[in-house]
Amino acid sequence: MPEQINWSRQSLDELQQTWTITIEPALERAGHDLQSRPTYQQLLNVGYGGIAYTLREHHGLTLSEFLTTIGYSENSPPNSNSWKIDNETTIDELEAYIRTLEQRRNLAESTISTKRSRLATYARTYQDAHGHADLIDPLTDLDAQPDEIERVLTVFDTLDHDLESDASKLRYLGDVSQFYEHLQRRGKATYNPAGTIEMEYGWQRPEPDNAALSSHHVRQIYDVADNTSDELLVLALCAWGLRRNEVAALHNSQLVLETDDPHIHFDERKNGPGTVALIYGHETLANRLDTLGASDRDWNGHLFPSTAAASGHIVGETVQARFQRLAERADVRVRGQAPTSKMGRRFWYTTYLDSQTDLLENLDAIADDQGSSDPSVVLKNYLSEEERRQYRREFMRKRLADAFETQHTRSSA
Repeated sequence: MPEQINWSRQSLDELQQTWTITIEPALERAGHDLQSRPTYQQLLNVGYGGIAYTLREHHGLTLSEFLTTIGYSENSPPNSNSWKIDNETTIDELEAYIRTLEQRRNLAESTISTKRSRLATYARTYQDAHGHADLIDPLTDLDAQPDEIERVLTVFDTLDHDLESDASKLRYLGDVSQFYEHLQRRGKATYNPAGTIEMEYGWQRPEPDNAALSSHHVRQIYDVADNTSDELLVLALCAWGLRRNEVAALHNSQLVLETDDPHIHFDERKNGPGTVALIYGHETLANRLDTLGASDRDWNGHLFPSTAAASGHIVGETVQARFQRLAERADVRVRGQAPTSKMGRRFWYTTYLDSQTDLLENLDAIADDQGSSDPSVVLKNYLSEEERRQYRREFMRKRLADAFETQHTRSSA
């Protein structure tokens, strides 16, 4: 149930804080991309539609106007005129960056539009402050770096004044800094003039709840799963890093198993289509498919079917409830609270990062032989992409095996 909020008693500042601390996490849990401008319907869906009435009646703002104060800009039409600046080189580089986001990042169209709008605001503010919008030329000369940092600071002084919330200021800074990093990767910039801007201000990031399960927690939860359905649910959350709604809707047609690169294919994910590698848990998955196929001649192909649902499968809330029941049976608590399914996904991320550290540590000897102090150079320059992928997965598989091998010695590799 959403938190009960007395909207009419909140000041505009308090509403902005409520948005950051309460509403955004609810939207994220519901699968909404926080980079995209949320709609009124999406607020209704998560139980916080009441903010729109309060904004209109007590603060004289529309929902769109309020969203602008916290960093969500109106979508701009996708053409060069939308930048409204007078430097063709800058426009060309901004457009090239947007094309990169469209072609390689699999971002939602609304996310790209929001990033475009923030970058356009930044470029226009730069032009207003300095009489031109040449964001590119100063970046090729290290001697120009101190002056360019001062020019960028002047722009963020303006944004600091114009934008209402710290969260919105940090979103602008993030998008601007990523644009400069893109130029660096392309060899068109020798430095990022926005790289240290955040240190100049007292902007506060909302404290996220990044609690994750440990390997010991996962082993305890997996150990109490006494059927292939529950085993697969824990694997899908913790070993494959799926979101609970993705787990609930898993279908046999998404599984690509007869290949050297077994994976799950998604036509639609939070940020577009994609695949998830099946590094661990093949045997449990095969057992689940065999069980479903043998027990029901009319099986609909869903790995977690439901005859009561029109969709033919369980819902994300059911995944959450089943996972928490398993955690309760295993007597697992995280920071004194019952763990959520999202903590399983966080476990996957932390485990993946740890496995990459393991890989780099094992490349130290090769790096020494090559006269390099940085093993990542070996990973990037001396191994093929296929070799890098193979090594990454081997180290990740070992980490997952450490977490999932239980006292019952289930073989799931």
